[in-house]
Amino acid sequence: MQSLVEEAGLEEIVEIDSAGTSAEHLGEEPDPRTHEAAAENGVTLAGTARQFEIEDFDEFEYVLAMDGENRDELSSLAPDEGAEEKIFLIRDFEPNARRDQDVPDPYYGGSDGFAETFSILDGACRGLLEHLIDQHELPS
Repeated sequence: MQSLVEEAGLEEIVEIDSAGTSAEHLGEEPDPRTHEAAAENGVTLAGTARQFEIEDFDEFEYVLAMDGENRDELSSLAPDEGAEEKIFLIRDFEPNARRDQDVPDPYYGGSDGFAETFSILDGACRGLLEHLIDQHELPS
């Protein structure tokens, strides 16, 4: 998503961060297969894993989950209805995807799964960027 926002020249307007619902991989870089799939698509990844914090509901207008389990976990953390309304599944922004569709977890598979996941997320992020431009009247 960061690379798409930068390509669109919106990095001064759109802030992006990534966090997990679990503390399992705190401080770790993405899986090497994730780096590989991104690099094959001209994307460089930066950053290390952090855990989602309640304050993130105040910081961000959209809280995106990869799957229903994480969405439910985020919902349980939401301090109020306004925070709850910020939670979406990322694939809800993917053109032609059905509602409530999970991003498959490629972790226990091979590199092909990471390439597929990258492709899914690329489409969803492109749809999200279109949504942001349309809904928030951002320059395109």
